[in-house]
Amino acid sequence: MPAEYITQDAEIAPVAALIADATRAAMLTALLDGRALAAGELARMAGVTPQTASAHLARLRDGGLITMISQGRHRYFRLSGPDVAQVLEVLATISERPAVRSLRQSRQARLLQEARTCYDHLAGRVGVEVYDALLREGHLVESDEGSCEVTSSGRDAVTAFGVDLDAVRLSRRKFAPACLDWLERRPHLGGALGAAMFERMVALEWLARGTTRRAIEVTAAGRAGLESTFGCKELTCNTLVTSAVAGGPASARRATEAPGEWDDARQRGNGGRA
Repeated sequence: MPAEYITQDAEIAPVAALIADATRAAMLTALLDGRALAAGELARMAGVTPQTASAHLARLRDGGLITMISQGRHRYFRLSGPDVAQVLEVLATISERPAVRSLRQSRQARLLQEARTCYDHLAGRVGVEVYDALLREGHLVESDEGSCEVTSSGRDAVTAFGVDLDAVRLSRRKFAPACLDWLERRPHLGGALGAAMFERMVALEWLARGTTRRAIEVTAAGRAGLESTFGCKELTCNTLVTSAVAGGPASARRATEAPGEWDDARQRGNGGRA
């Protein structure tokens, strides 16, 4: 029988169809850290040939989900904006998490849960704790619309931190929305303010990009700075740190694993055999 006509605010199906393909979904996920990647890199990450990747990238461009940057003979691709990243993050919150089948996957999953980029702002347990601390210290207040506003004390704190709030407000994107973290199931700070604060933390070397894509490491200086500046006390015990810790990143990460976690992951990777 013919379908009944329903007035729609937007054509959702074409965009959903673009994201629904596994290869294109893998490419979009790879671009979630906000950086531009070459077609060859995206092909390798998605496990397809360069020719197949080119066809998928063309469809994503036509659909407005990615943009292309040309530098000489090289072409790079990135998400078309934070709205696309937000859609992908929201989809992740209602999607099943893939099974961990190796020690490497277990380590990568734990790094991403600890601290990672959500397009251009900080996410993961660390991002959630920063957001909670800003609320707890009275620097931010939440609104009923799922966004935040900076208080007078917050303006002083953020300005002293080195972020120009007036310049941030000139951005065309949302100022300070609460972005639901798909791993923690709690909000972190997104929008223009979240991006500006993340950029400042990187400039101060409080945060550093890890070897795992999207993973962020909190340096020893970062832990001290986040606690003294914003009151992030929950980072003093569990957060992964960089080579400022004796033994380097690997031993620092291994030291923070729960007893038996590495052995359990190894057994899972070997089909349960010790």
